Amino acid sequence: MTVVVIPWRAQESRLAALDAVTAWYRENLPAVEIRLVDCEDGVFNLAQARNLGVASIDDADSVVVIGDADTIPQRESLLAAIAGAAESGRVHLPYTEYRWLGASGTAQFTAGTPLDQTDFELVRGACSGVYVTTPRTWASHGGQDERFRGWGFEDAAWYVAHETILGEPPRREEGLVFALHHVAQAREGEQYDANAALMERYRAVSGDASGMLGLVTESAANARLLPGR
Repeated sequence: MTVVVIPWRAQESRLAALDAVTAWYRENLPAVEIRLVDCEDGVFNLAQARNLGVASIDDADSVVVIGDADTIPQRESLLAAIAGAAESGRVHLPYTEYRWLGASGTAQFTAGTPLDQTDFELVRGACSGVYVTTPRTWASHGGQDERFRGWGFEDAAWYVAHETILGEPPRREEGLVFALHHVAQAREGEQYDANAALMERYRAVSGDASGMLGLVTESAANARLLPGR
């Protein structure tokens, strides 16, 4: 069984994108269950919502697509990632190119232009948007650090943790993902600065599996995901 988990807390500027994303999954993967998952934190905590969504799956070997509420993959790339994630013990990213459509490209898509023909900005080094995994694989490196609250850095930290603890980066499938426009969150303030500081700690232990495990297990929420905890 494959389940699509979409972290979600209602926000007016994101409703149209959510509708487009869920419509895409229903059309392209009609057999899957779609679950909208909020976090328990007062501040929207994307890492926590992702962890809770994966934890809601009873079968540790079921494939889970963790999709942002504004991001649409390509069908064939996603199917390849689903097949790979079921066997590899690694998280799969169903893309090698991340396109942010912005207001212009999103308007074109809404008007009927195919996604791969819309205006876009290429986001280099992207490692977010859509993940494909199993609960067992997600737990094997502690999921995503729930100390990243509000906007920023949980994806980059997760990528480094996966690479360090599991010995290789997440695996990519050839293809595109498309991020739809919405009002952006502010990238400033006390919590943003705290996120940035925590990210620096992840960078400092990159390649050091013992040090990375120590950093991940500082957070009880993430430590509980690791095998044997």
